[in-house]
Amino acid sequence: MPVLTMTPTLGDLLKFEVDASYCRETVTLKAGTSYPLGAVLGRITASGKYRLSPAAEVVGDEGAETAIAVLLEAVDAAAADRAGLIAARGPVILSKAALVFDVSVDQPAERTAKHAQLAILGLVARETA
Repeated sequence: MPVLTMTPTLGDLLKFEVDASYCRETVTLKAGTSYPLGAVLGRITASGKYRLSPAAEVVGDEGAETAIAVLLEAVDAAAADRAGLIAARGPVILSKAALVFDVSVDQPAERTAKHAQLAILGLVARETA
């Protein structure tokens, strides 16, 4: 019998939000990847575009190493820059299990650092059911 797998939904990620019109923004996502729901993002200082927040500074994408947002929808930006809806400020509670990190963020301490960066903005990641 085949196993059915559900794609994550906004309800899996977003557990509490005080006011969508205050907490959310539409931003430009840098081309070159397909961004999943729950992607932890940083902003590139030079261009103002967003990308997955790496563990350390990446040449050409300086500034993105600081996590400042979480993507609230899946966006395919493989071929070109695309608009995406983000949680930019809190109070917001997010499911830790639903957050998606850049491949370079592969150590527990790096993930904890990203959680702390988001928490400064009121984007709190918690263990949820």
